[in-house]
Amino acid sequence: MRIRAPESKAQINSFGMMYAAIIRKTGFPTKFKDFKIQEIVGSCDVKFPIHLQRLAHSHAACSSYNPVLFPWQIYEMKQAKIVLHIFDSGKIHLKGTKSRDEIFTAFENIYPVLTEFRKNQQWYG
Repeated sequence: MRIRAPESKAQINSFGMMYAAIIRKTGFPTKFKDFKIQEIVGSCDVKFPIHLQRLAHSHAACSSYNPVLFPWQIYEMKQAKIVLHIFDSGKIHLKGTKSRDEIFTAFENIYPVLTEFRKNQQWYG
């Protein structure tokens, strides 16, 4: 959504039509024009805690983890160009794509990696 004065843009989620209906009821004309998906963001929970330090150590080429700056690990999947924010609680945010299928594929690829770094497993390294 673009607001002309002051010039700005708004993030419209999947329920954007609901916002448009509410705005329309206030008397402002609304329509979706030149609608284009910029990015899809997904989130999920693997339901187990993860050793982020160990994951970052083993996958140093594609990840970075600095708990002083951020409570999550940044993991970049080069083949899909998707960035994951992995929390030690097991929650994951996936972003950087325009396709739901790429989000699902990225999760299917990262899940086996994450199971290797469950907090209840022994780690030698």
